[in-house]
Amino acid sequence: MHVSEAHVPTASASRYLQQICKHWSHKFAVEFTPEAGCVPFSEDRRCDFSASADTLTMRIHAADEATLERTQQVVLDHLKRFAFREDLGDIRWTRVTAD
Repeated sequence: MHVSEAHVPTASASRYLQQICKHWSHKFAVEFTPEAGCVPFSEDRRCDFSASADTLTMRIHAADEATLERTQQVVLDHLKRFAFREDLGDIRWTRVTAD
């Protein structure tokens, strides 16, 4: 499994987490609270979200590198749509060891 993570500094982390999860809940079996969420795109691809007072953390798990990169872009595009009033800066994904 390939995994990447991004940390987005924002005071609206919980709001964005909930907006993204609600958006995808029409298509996927999404589970979320104000502090954490999971969007299972498929059996071998998901995005986990967690929100603190000042950071939104997004962690993507995917079966292969191409799917991981594609999913990073999809998640980021959606976040930017919901956060259009805020400059989120340069969001970078980093590879992490799968748990």
